[in-house]
Formats: sequence, structure tokens, C-alpha cells
Amino acid sequence: MGAAEALTDPSSLYVMGKGDLSDTDMVITVRNTLASVQHGESYRYDELVKTMQATKNSDPAVSAQLVTVLKALSCSVAYIDTIHHQKLISLVFRMSLWDLKPHVMDALVGLLVSLAVTTGMYLKYCLYMLIDHFVPPDWVVKRLSQLRVIKQKRNVLSRVHEALLKIFLLFPHASSGILLPLTDNMPKINKKGQVLEIFVENLLKLENSPIGQIHGIKIYMMVMERLRDMDLEIDWVDILEDDSNKGMFDMELEDAVEDPMNEGDEFPVESLMSAGNEVFESLDKLMVIFFYHLESCERAGRLDEVFEMLFEAFEKYILDICKIKVSQFLMFYACSLDPERCGVKFANKLMDIFLSTNNAPTRMSAVAYLASYLARGKFLPLSYVAIMLKRLVDECADYCRTCNDGIRPKAHPIFYSGCQAIMYVLCFRMRSILDVPRFRSELIPLESILMHTLNPLKVCLPSVVAEFLRQAKAAGLFVVSDSFICDDLPESKLSREFGGSERLDSFFPFDPCLLKSSNSFISRNFIYWSMVRPTYDDEEEDAEIIVKGDEESDEEDEDDVDYDMNEMSVTPKHSFKNMMERDRLLKMPSMIRPSISPQSF
Repeated sequence: MGAAEALTDPSSLYVMGKGDLSDTDMVITVRNTLASVQHGESYRYDELVKTMQATKNSDPAVSAQLVTVLKALSCSVAYIDTIHHQKLISLVFRMSLWDLKPHVMDALVGLLVSLAVTTGMYLKYCLYMLIDHFVPPDWVVKRLSQLRVIKQKRNVLSRVHEALLKIFLLFPHASSGILLPLTDNMPKINKKGQVLEIFVENLLKLENSPIGQIHGIKIYMMVMERLRDMDLEIDWVDILEDDSNKGMFDMELEDAVEDPMNEGDEFPVESLMSAGNEVFESLDKLMVIFFYHLESCERAGRLDEVFEMLFEAFEKYILDICKIKVSQFLMFYACSLDPERCGVKFANKLMDIFLSTNNAPTRMSAVAYLASYLARGKFLPLSYVAIMLKRLVDECADYCRTCNDGIRPKAHPIFYSGCQAIMYVLCFRMRSILDVPRFRSELIPLESILMHTLNPLKVCLPSVVAEFLRQAKAAGLFVVSDSFICDDLPESKLSREFGGSERLDSFFPFDPCLLKSSNSFISRNFIYWSMVRPTYDDEEEDAEIIVKGDEESDEEDEDDVDYDMNEMSVTPKHSFKNMMERDRLLKMPSMIRPSISPQSF
């Protein structure tokens, strides 16, 4: 309906509720003004445009006039012509809620909703304009510590979400148009200040609304992808002073903390934060925002539903990336909030991927995640850990029965990754597993697996093998003899071969979290090595492991003095070949002391 036709149609005259005469007169005036432009009369139209430009005028009378005009326009959307009223339309979409007072915000939001749902012609522009507000202007970001600005932020963003929800409910087709403006407005990882955190916070708020029922998975994909990019952007090697020749660094050097830690003490990660890396600090804040979101989902009883979407995003953006250190802890925390459903489901999904026909790197990543998860998750029942171990043992045993090959790491990476996963979990859980006769009996095939001609003890990561053998020998799991030969080194040529270019042989994704604030959420449900009670007795901790035969030796290995420093690094341990190397490593960040009293696992 054109403007002229609308004026002659009595049914088109819309009066707001029981508005007074002045409101009705204003609606009629605005409609006549809009129609007059088509007849070459622009004076009243120009005055209308001038009134719309007074968004930053603090005069109460001017603000009141602007509110009246905006409300009248909301009732006259059908009279707005895209050609004749282009100046007015352009002016509306350049307005910003950040510059307005609350009562003016309400009038503008009302106009935007009307523009979006009346014909759908302006829907795209309305969605872009509203979502643009998820990225606050610089003056807001710089003053976010001020109460006035905090209040303005709350006023603006609450109205944006109300408007989006109204549009979604009144015009269901709008849901298909919301993803593009969200994607286009997503801040880059190098955006300064709190811009990215504010945007992600609002993305997750959208997910928690009826809009999330349709686009929840897309929202999680967007957030997970950005977290991954930030994780990869951080130069972890530089921050952690890692030795590239050793692969991953020792994250649990217990003796690097000189002062004893008491119950409730935080882990000493300040040295990481002091690097001043803005991406590092922003990633920490984003993780905390996401943790709070997961907690709200758990309280609302929808975490199980959210977990499915979260895992899909994890599988697409995180699972195959072995260089990240932090983003994967979203899955760990979600599982800790609901161990019976999400916790079990995560392990099952990882096991299914490992046993699938996917490509080898994906299967190896999945079993690395599974092993690290089973070892570190304090919330996992021992019985469930035993069930998953049995599945891994049975799979490796079946493989051995059909393979007569010798040591060929590149030919059998799936088998070796499965064997290493078993040994790694048992390094953390052996004492408690072997205390239950039924669980112990399920490990009987393990000896034949390790003695197979494929010789996983020679191929798997030596630091894991050494700790496993030490505990297995102390527990009498089987006889550690010349058949089990392993060089007590952080890594070997064979382990590098089966690990491939991505070094999946040294990939332990749930090593201690390196972000201070994020770690405060994780640590309460996390098993640190210092909390583990190995099978060997305390008085035997300095005993030498015979890894090249059982012959007696009175000679003291010079590396043994450093064994306690590194006695089960999650990652390959350094051998401290000289005092300079020792001093360098002692300066490395350490995250090893439990925030609660140690308990046995």
C-alpha cells in the first residue's frame, strides 16, 4: 500500500492503545508528512528529519518530541516509502541506543520492531542494527569501570535482546536472517578491550533464549571456533619457555615450588598472566563466561541438550587440533557438572571415534583425549574408568591376535596410541583399580599385549612407560623382565614415528589448565599428579627401575637425583643432563599442587 492510498483507507489509521488526542494527532501528522513528499512538498518532511537528528540533545523537551515522533513512526511503517523517504530510513538505521536515554531507547526499539515485522522489507537492516550493539563503541569500552556506563550497557543490551525476541516471535521467518549479522559482527581476536568478551556474552545469552532452540548449534560453533583461534594465536612455547626439542614441557614440576602449599591455596600461575598477552587474558575471561553459561544451563535442566551441541562444535573445531592448551576444558567442565550423563557420554563418544573407521589422526586424538580424561576426571566413578579400560584392553588384544608384524610405528599408530592410553590411565589409577579383584582380572590380557612382537613398550612414550612399569612391578601386575625394554628418556625415535608430525605420542589434552581464573573452576574436579598415590611404597621411591634387564647395580644413575622432580610429568620429562638445564627448568611455571588435601587414586 503506497502512502497516498493509505491516507484514503480508514482501516489503516492506527491509534496506539487508548492514546490521548495528541498522540492520535501526531500519528496523523506524521502520516500526512510522509505522504506529502510524493507531491513535492518537503518542508514538513525536512522538519521531521531534523527532529530525528536530535538524538544527543539533552534538552528534556527535545527528547520528549523525539520520543513522540518515533512512536508515531512506529504506527506509520506502512506509509514509509523506500524511495521517497530514503533520508529518513537512513537516519533511523544510523541511530545508536548507546547515545540515548532509556525512554528514547524504548521508542526507537519499538520503531525497529515495527519496521522488521510489518512487511519484512526492513528485517535485514533491523537485525544488523540491533546486533551491531553487541559491539559497544570505544567510549563505552574505555569507561566500563564507571557505574554510569555499566548501567547504560545493561539498559542497551537488555533492550536489544527484548527486541530480537519480539521480532523472532512476531515474525518467525526472521530466525533465518539472524546468523549473518552475528557472523559479520563477530570481533576479531586482536580486538582490544572487552569487546570480544561482551559479544560472546551476548551470543550465549541468545543461545539461552528461544532463538537458541533453532540456532544454538551455530552459536556454539561460532564461539568454539573463536576460542580455538585465540588458543592457537598464543605463543605457548614462548610463554612457557618450552624446549622444542623435548616437545611438551613439564607442567607438574612439584619441587619448582619452594614454599609448601596449604589447603585452599591457588596454583602459582601468576607468572603466565604477567606475560601481558592480551589474547591470553581475553581467552581466560571468555572461558569463565562460558563456564558460567554452562552452570546456568545445568540449573535450568538443559545441560544434556546443550552438551550434544557443544560436542559437535568440539569435534569440528577442537578434536583434531593438537596445539591448543585451554579450549578443550569447556568439555571437561560440562562433564564435571553432570558426570552421570554428560561425563559418561563424553567418554563414550571418544571411544566410539577411536573404534570407528575415521582417519588415523582423528582416532589417535580421540583416544588421547579419552586417556587424559579418564586419568584426570575426579568426578568419574572408578567402575566406569575400569569399564573403559577393559574396552581398550580388549581392542588391543583383538588387534594382537590378527597381527604378526614386528615394530613398525608408522604402520600401526592406532594400536600404539591405544596401548599408551591404557598405560597412561593406569599411571594415575593403578592402585585403586587393582584393589578391586574383578577390575584386576580384566587387565590380565595386558601382559600378552605388551609382550607382543609389536612391542608397544619400545614404541610408546618412554616417560609414560617408565612410570607404568614401576607401578606394575610394585603391584605385581606382571613380572617386569628383559622382555620389557624401555629407555628412560622423555621421548624416542620410535615414539616420534608413531606420533607423526602432530606428535600425538605426547598429546595429553587435559594437562593442568594454564589460565588462572579458568583453573579455579577446573581444579576442584581435577586429579593432579601430586594427589596420586602410586603403587610403590614411599620408602622405595628412590629405587631404580631396571629397564634394560633385572641385573643388580650398585652404581647410582646421575639422573636419579632428579627423578622426584619429574616423577610423572604429564608430558615428556626432562633428564636434567646438567645443572644449567636444571636451573632453567626450575624457573618454568609450575601448576602442580592440589587446592584440596591430597587423596589417593
